[in-house]
Amino acid sequence: MPENLISEGPILLDLESNGIARLRLNRPDASNGMDVPFLQALHAAILRCHGEPRVRVVILTGEGRNFCAGGDVKTFASKGEGLPDYLREATAWLQIATSALIQLQVPVIASVHGFAAGGGGFGLVCAADFVIAAESAKFMSGAVRVGMAPDAGVSVTLTQLVGLRKATEILLTNPVLSAAEARDLGLLTKVVSDDALKEETDTYALQFTESAPLAVAAVKRLIWGGVGASVTDRLAEEARTVSELSGTADALEGLAAVLDKRTPKFAGR
Repeated sequence: MPENLISEGPILLDLESNGIARLRLNRPDASNGMDVPFLQALHAAILRCHGEPRVRVVILTGEGRNFCAGGDVKTFASKGEGLPDYLREATAWLQIATSALIQLQVPVIASVHGFAAGGGGFGLVCAADFVIAAESAKFMSGAVRVGMAPDAGVSVTLTQLVGLRKATEILLTNPVLSAAEARDLGLLTKVVSDDALKEETDTYALQFTESAPLAVAAVKRLIWGGVGASVTDRLAEEARTVSELSGTADALEGLAAVLDKRTPKFAGR
């Protein structure tokens, strides 16, 4: 039986005897939407993985119908004029959680079903070392759609993954990418049938339970080191931009439009 390292709350963490850690986003009723308590718990769970020498690989999944729909739109919309201050705190926690995920010495495998959207869901996908997705999974940035900007380092990581032209198109036009499209762009490692997602992810993870941990950590550090400084540099600028935009009328209109299920009408202010 797996050991429950974190057994309740918005983030769950189990450790199996073979070294596979299962980090589960656990707000299924909100499509694992991110608010401040969620992000604080996510950071704490990742730090727990940092401090546990038995962990050899981390599998990141979401409970419920979706992997992660991004920020918790209902919470954001409820803040009104206080939204910039709230997002300053939220993005600060997202920054350090993303940095901690990237800096883990073990591989991180995102196992994605449903939607991976927004700075949260899409950002975690871009920050993972490997991504295995169900055929029915969907991917979307979505920030500009609600008058906001990408965060979680996406302005750097996505460009590294898919190239400048395609990253610009994805971030500015917000297409909903199928799993096959995302794979062909280089965003994903592998696409599998919906029914086989857990089995295929577990099989992929097992190879790292017998790998040389010091070599794996060194190679991961070398790979992310090529982009890591840039990601770290841009996190603060992303957070500043998100907070600044969240105080605009356009951002409030964008959030309201999502809740009302209508097309937003932006006024440029």
